[in-house]
Amino acid sequence: MDGDWRDDLECWLAPFLVALRHKTRARMCPAYIAGLIGPGDRKSVQPMAARTGDASYDQLHHFMARGVWDAAPLETALLAEADHMVGGDDAWLIIDDTSLPKKGTHSVGVAPQYASALGKNANCQTLVSLTLASREVPVMVGLQLFLPESWISNATRLDRVGVPHDYRDYRTKPEIALAEIDRIRSAGVGFGCVLADAGYGLSAPFRQGLSDRGLTWAVGIPYKRKVYPADVTMVFPVAGRGRPRKRHIPDVISIGAQAMLATAKWQAVSWRRGTKGRLSARFAALRVRVADGPTQRIHDLGAQHLPGEEVWLIGEHRSTGERKYYLANLPADTPIKKLAGAIKARWICEQAHQQLKEELGLDHFEGRSWIGLHRHCLMSMIAFAFLQSRRLKAAGRKKKSLGAAASTEHAGHQASDS
Repeated sequence: MDGDWRDDLECWLAPFLVALRHKTRARMCPAYIAGLIGPGDRKSVQPMAARTGDASYDQLHHFMARGVWDAAPLETALLAEADHMVGGDDAWLIIDDTSLPKKGTHSVGVAPQYASALGKNANCQTLVSLTLASREVPVMVGLQLFLPESWISNATRLDRVGVPHDYRDYRTKPEIALAEIDRIRSAGVGFGCVLADAGYGLSAPFRQGLSDRGLTWAVGIPYKRKVYPADVTMVFPVAGRGRPRKRHIPDVISIGAQAMLATAKWQAVSWRRGTKGRLSARFAALRVRVADGPTQRIHDLGAQHLPGEEVWLIGEHRSTGERKYYLANLPADTPIKKLAGAIKARWICEQAHQQLKEELGLDHFEGRSWIGLHRHCLMSMIAFAFLQSRRLKAAGRKKKSLGAAASTEHAGHQASDS
């Protein structure tokens, strides 16, 4: 990174410093963010303070872990900046989670749990993440800690790390994600479609919560997720004996997503150009009704979910042989290329997670408290947004210079032709 980034950072942070409304805090905030962005392998408080010299360890530690200040105005400023950079009807809001491996048991939320980044169970903290993205530029706008039941059930443990009372009821990751979506929408951030992997897509309350909010979504699902054909009809079963049946049932049984697409037409679809050429895979898509309605006994099958919302069921066959399945409530006339593009746009959040950890020290925080961890997450997201703003500015300058060069060349051809 060029040497003038610190001057740019001071100017760019102006709305954030106004939101802090305090002279000393307005000095600590740029010092901490500069420490995250600057050189050095370790981005915890002590080495950052030693490297930058902008603030002492005690000052930075107090600012992050013990200072009495409200993060909400900074969060609002981040959302406004993200919306300015990449928000709009063509933006994606990507829901995912990322894990922070930890030793010991004292840091808030740390427990043996599934770590998506590692693909296995590990001792870690898990953050539900929200990324606003457009034109392959991601800006992280939310990182909220998930508390396992082993934490929620231990009030002494929650007191020790300062978990606010509003966060002491157990919430699933999809429930946390919906609450974060509400926060982002209330701030006026614009986006067109919510994307999530199967960890969220398998949750019927999550999908239904998105639809109830009038949002467009595309989510991964397990291959066994049951669906009905779109033309399923509810009928009254004929009783062989006894009293007539009072409740109607589907005229066909639900089957797994993989089985539903077994006889579908598959076709090669390219959704964007990558560094090594066009990216493509084989896709199939059918309109279906999700089997996530109320439960009811059907024949001798026991309690079964009735048909719910009509959506797209999409299958993907990758060149590696891997098969993936998705649901999306995009309009019924959506072309398959657009469906594929929506599904595959989710990858950009993985890039954001990687950069936040490898370059900005998201997983380097050594404090144990709820407030310290979330302040560190917020500072990391602000630092990431700053870097993305510089990237967009540089891309704009390059585009402008290329346009000017093309105009000059065109004028030169006109002059020679005349």
